[in-house]
Amino acid sequence: MCRRVLINVLIVAFCSGILQAEVCKIDMKECVFHFEVEHRLTMMRGKTLVFPHGGNVFAYDVNDTSTAEPIPHDQVITADGWENPRLVSVVNGQFPGPNIIVFEGQQIVVHVKNKLNSHGVTIHWHGLHQVDTPWMDGVPFVTQCPILPGQSFTYRFKASPKGTFWWHSHAGAQRTMGVYGAFIIKERTETTTEDLIMQITDWNHDMDSDTDHAKMIYGVYDGRKKWNPSQSLDSSFFSMLLIHSLLINGRGRYYQENNIDHNGAPLTVYNVKSGNKYRFRVIGTGALYPFRISIDSHTLTVVASDGYDLKPVEAESFVINPGERFDFEITANQPVGNYWIRGITLEKGRYRRADAILRYETATASDPKTNRQQCTAAKTCLVLNCPFTYYPEAYTECVTFDQLKSAVNDDPAPVFEPGMSKEYFLNWAFPGVKPYPGSVNGHPGSVNGRDFHTPDVNPLLQPKEWSSPCKSPECGDDRHCLCTHALEIGGGDTIQMILMNMGMGKGWSHPIHMHGHSFYVLKMGYGNYNSSTGAIQGDNSDIDCRGPVTDPNKSFCNNATWRDAAWLNGRVPGLELNNPPRKDTIIVPTGGYVVIRIKADNPGLWNMHCHIELHSMDGMLMLLNESFTEIPSAPKGFPDCHSYPPSPYRMNLISKAEEHQQGNGIMVSYDFI
Repeated sequence: MCRRVLINVLIVAFCSGILQAEVCKIDMKECVFHFEVEHRLTMMRGKTLVFPHGGNVFAYDVNDTSTAEPIPHDQVITADGWENPRLVSVVNGQFPGPNIIVFEGQQIVVHVKNKLNSHGVTIHWHGLHQVDTPWMDGVPFVTQCPILPGQSFTYRFKASPKGTFWWHSHAGAQRTMGVYGAFIIKERTETTTEDLIMQITDWNHDMDSDTDHAKMIYGVYDGRKKWNPSQSLDSSFFSMLLIHSLLINGRGRYYQENNIDHNGAPLTVYNVKSGNKYRFRVIGTGALYPFRISIDSHTLTVVASDGYDLKPVEAESFVINPGERFDFEITANQPVGNYWIRGITLEKGRYRRADAILRYETATASDPKTNRQQCTAAKTCLVLNCPFTYYPEAYTECVTFDQLKSAVNDDPAPVFEPGMSKEYFLNWAFPGVKPYPGSVNGHPGSVNGRDFHTPDVNPLLQPKEWSSPCKSPECGDDRHCLCTHALEIGGGDTIQMILMNMGMGKGWSHPIHMHGHSFYVLKMGYGNYNSSTGAIQGDNSDIDCRGPVTDPNKSFCNNATWRDAAWLNGRVPGLELNNPPRKDTIIVPTGGYVVIRIKADNPGLWNMHCHIELHSMDGMLMLLNESFTEIPSAPKGFPDCHSYPPSPYRMNLISKAEEHQQGNGIMVSYDFI
């Protein structure tokens, strides 16, 4: 059970000795938090190696676990219990990092100290729009310079909107190294429903995430045996990421190939009381794989996604992708006991599972004996947020996200008005060719064939010091180029985007995350599937990829449009305009598309990228350059950065500074540049 103590202005809840959350009191106007980012090792208590057994951990030299005293779980980062320690990056010594719970409208201050030896870091506040504070979005070389080893940086922003969000490093592969945690913004209303936080991730207990990325590029081998990537249930492919297990709130178990025998590592336990209602806030923190979430013998009522309320839908399970969040409620109405909470990947022929325990008050502290719901003709299993239309299991039905409705009736989609609206087709894909000399990756990620060229400055504040435009013919039809891809939007225009996953580079269904906005989901179009096997057979026919290559399976699909010209300018049939759900992360299905809209009313330089870590590191991202001249001024002394030698623009500033200072007989200083 949990106990709560007051520490200064923070209420800290400890559950079974684990620091669960830092909660800002409701009457506080400003909430201050401190993050220290550093390296730790799994399966170590200080300098002592530990091993798992029977849901506990013991010192390495214990021979008889029946008589030995277990080590408290909170003193060890167990992950999946693999006994060879693995390097992780953590905040305040915790894996995952501290969960932050605040109230809507509070001013948030987070002091970050980088204690890593070899890596810069930033913190992104995933899902928060950062209205009037775009320089606090936490994206290196887009909205700020990385916080270098030994440096500190203070984030200041308003907690808005309400809902389930999270924070994570946006530098390289640090997110899946462990630099992440929940960020919950609560309404100032009374509720008797208790919140429970669930963060689910995939896990490789041998390699850190940088090694994972390098192996995706150069090849994955298990000893002398080449490792083949998994197929999704729709017969498309996942990227080359070898995982061993899945974790819930940083805990899981390593299973043998029979999926029965495991190492007995500790699991996350959720304690409940009979008759009470609970709200699970589930966050997809993983690197690659989608997970199907369920609780044995309990119906899930899905009530929100990415911070926005949905009309409640009862389901047996739902699918969550990296970057997404789903809130669901359950009532503890089953016999007292222990029940499995399950998260399984959508892999074909490979069964990976995340385990946690729902434990009723007075139940024994033991593993559950329960089973998943049997899907039958009389009781079908409803799966929400499928990345395809056919679930290849008997008596199992898919509900795609665009079939869900917003819970409110006063938040319609922005109107598409002539002269005040724009439409963009964006294809997120791996066309499969070397895009430029010196590329080591034969199939880099791209958006409309544009592999993102990361600046070496902070372009939000140093726009004249970086230029890498996407020019023709290098970035034309069926071409691949390296450039800093950005859409210029603003002026309060309605922006309609068609996010696609089509052409020769389709596959690897992409969860696309937009910074600075929560978009309206108006329609989803899916590929053509075999209705018996669920296998993808071809692209959706609504889209015309155009270009010189007529075969859609060989086209890059860099310059797409609607096949029916009558659909242009917002006239797509079947759009949900009255009660569209809102999200900041949406799955773009293989062979399909998603129609979304935003109102361009939040000046900033916003990242938009695939939230599969391997893909974004590989160049599958772009920028929204929104009303740049209206961006608020950054705080005084906000850091800038640059390479050496500096850009011509900076060199010109330096020359002028030297002339000005020397002309006045003053020692030259470049502090103001």
